[in-house]
Amino acid sequence: MESLTRRLHATRTHKSENVRPQFSAQKGLISLPQTHIHTHNGRKMQLLHAPFSSTRALHCSISQSKERPVHVAGKSLLEPVTATLFTSKRHLRRAWYSYKDSGCSSVTPKAAPSQVSEVASGTAETDVLKALSQIIDPDFGTDIVSCGFVKDLKVSEESGEVSFRLELTTPACPVKDMFEKKAHEVVAALPWVETVKVTMSAQPARPVFAGELPAGLQTISNVVAVSSCKGGVGKSTVAVNLAYTLAGMGARVGIFDADVYGPSLPTMVSPENRLLEMNPEKRTIIPTEYMGVKLVSFGFAGQGRAIMRGPMVSGVINQLLTTTEWGELDYLVIDMPPGTGDIQLTLCQVVPLSAAVIVTTPQKLAFIDVAKGVRMFSKLKVPCVAVVENMCHFDADGKRYYPFGRGSGSQVVQEFGIPHLFELPIRPTLSASGDSGVPEVVADPQGEVARAFQDLGVCVVQQCAKIRQQVSTAVTYDKSMKAIRVKVPESDEEFFLHPATVRRNDRSAESVDEWTGEQKLQYADIPEDIEPEEIRPMGNYAVSITWPDGFNQIAPYDQLQMMERLVDVPQLLHQ
Repeated sequence: MESLTRRLHATRTHKSENVRPQFSAQKGLISLPQTHIHTHNGRKMQLLHAPFSSTRALHCSISQSKERPVHVAGKSLLEPVTATLFTSKRHLRRAWYSYKDSGCSSVTPKAAPSQVSEVASGTAETDVLKALSQIIDPDFGTDIVSCGFVKDLKVSEESGEVSFRLELTTPACPVKDMFEKKAHEVVAALPWVETVKVTMSAQPARPVFAGELPAGLQTISNVVAVSSCKGGVGKSTVAVNLAYTLAGMGARVGIFDADVYGPSLPTMVSPENRLLEMNPEKRTIIPTEYMGVKLVSFGFAGQGRAIMRGPMVSGVINQLLTTTEWGELDYLVIDMPPGTGDIQLTLCQVVPLSAAVIVTTPQKLAFIDVAKGVRMFSKLKVPCVAVVENMCHFDADGKRYYPFGRGSGSQVVQEFGIPHLFELPIRPTLSASGDSGVPEVVADPQGEVARAFQDLGVCVVQQCAKIRQQVSTAVTYDKSMKAIRVKVPESDEEFFLHPATVRRNDRSAESVDEWTGEQKLQYADIPEDIEPEEIRPMGNYAVSITWPDGFNQIAPYDQLQMMERLVDVPQLLHQ
């Protein structure tokens, strides 16, 4: 392991001296136009625009590496954490996974027994972890040990037996079989190992930020919105088939039909119980279920379609979504209603949406409306991960025809930078399945439509996992450097902030007068050695920082990017 120093460039520098802190109404930040340089172990560190004359230097030990605990047979090893790169170059093969439980166990003995080496327990465990670190997660770009996937490692020196559990981020992981096979191979290749037992599991279902969510939503890992902002483009068809594709990959899935005026879910699925039930004790809604997927729709409330004004509709949707006993879900797919009005904004505010899938058709008119929806999600900091272009083409007489033209989906991808485009063909069976109550991916799991949805499902699983990882590690506190590390999602830039700088630039009503804009929080009110007690993500746009004085600060990523930064901060790079 070798320690290096990387210079983080400041956004702006000032050379004026002995200038009192000033509040900038334009940027909403405390401007501190002094630059101070501190040395530690012969290295220089700078804090831009912050007086540091009476403050001790940041304690940044060059020789101290950042480590994370790895649980091994009831003990805790310290494993170096490598940098995470959120890029993937693999091309996944299409595969259909049957409905099954995510937990599986297998034992692979060696063909010929060999004499067990006299190996110390710590050395043996280190050998196993080193072998497993050869397996790289293609989505996160780092090894499965650094990702924290290896759990419950047990090594028996006498018998040469090794057992461990790989806890993946989701039971629908498209490469879980590859992980299991590769883990068997690399551990079995160790000369002293006789038997390898690998158990596959998935992390418990929970959102990245569950602090202020309603009880019914606190055990849902990912909420995926399927939206088009235009009616008649096949949005409900995509939502239902995507949900059953994810279920077929092994995930626990629910569908919420948010269209109160024209619910489609009761027509597209055929549950035995077609009425929602109420739990009289908890006063919660019990969802109906079809083929393992939980379903909630106003159409199952026994009143058909709603005839009511907008504010009432928003209240109904809020009640149906937040008071339902969803249980533990890996993915909740929301079939969004058309438009960008009150209902859509209510959903985005009530539920921390993980990602959005945009549905369109080849016509130019569809693109105009879809563009509005993409802009809405962009303002609400909801990443759009895929575009589905429905009714693209059909094949006849050995030729492919495009009856509605071409280019709407590609235009959305190019104009808004959405990374993935999926085309759905015109198929009579796809339309018929929507009317029969059996989704097409269930009726014909090996067909062309099912393969297209399988690719979409893999994309959604990968993108949601990346987003969760990016959000959960976007803002962290490094105690060894006494600095807040920031790496905003979908940005390659990483920088460091002094905790006191972040605390002083709070923009809430407790720090700034809402009517006059006058700064209530003074520079001297915050001690230089203040440290955050906890940093938690809040959706895809901000973090919640708890300080020792009990104050809970909401810090949006946009605001953190505008603050004065630390430069010349020592950073350890792991080989």
